[in-house]
Amino acid sequence: MRPPKPVGRAAAASGRSVGGAAGRRQAGGGADRGRPGRVVKSDRERGSATVLAAGVAAALVVMAVAFTAVGQASAARHRAQGAADAAALAGAARVLFGDGEACGAARAMVEEAGSALEGCEVDGVEVTVAVSEVPAGIPAAFGPARAVSRAGPVMVE
Repeated sequence: MRPPKPVGRAAAASGRSVGGAAGRRQAGGGADRGRPGRVVKSDRERGSATVLAAGVAAALVVMAVAFTAVGQASAARHRAQGAADAAALAGAARVLFGDGEACGAARAMVEEAGSALEGCEVDGVEVTVAVSEVPAGIPAAFGPARAVSRAGPVMVE
């Protein structure tokens, strides 16, 4: 009588191949090759997950920097608009005292806001003020944020 054929690990240890799906693989020749369900990758693919993870991390950093820059530019634009609105109202409150008085009040308001007055124009009883604000960070390379505001006469009690 013949001894039974070894199955599984016993076949790998004896150097024999096993029938079925496992029989298509050569027994022995690596610890991973004997495990069912294990995909054996070539050495060319080793480290590809590291490269992919580094690429994803770099993309996230670039997006974070871009969102920060957009936020800084938007904040500078809002500061400029607020300063222009306040300066136009201050100038309109003093427009009846003359052009110099109206623009002086507008200039004082812009300086108090920490912005720069680019222009002040009085047309009758309307005051138009142009203001610029330098953004922080990366958007500063693209120039200042600008805003224009116009206000009419204000009733002073």
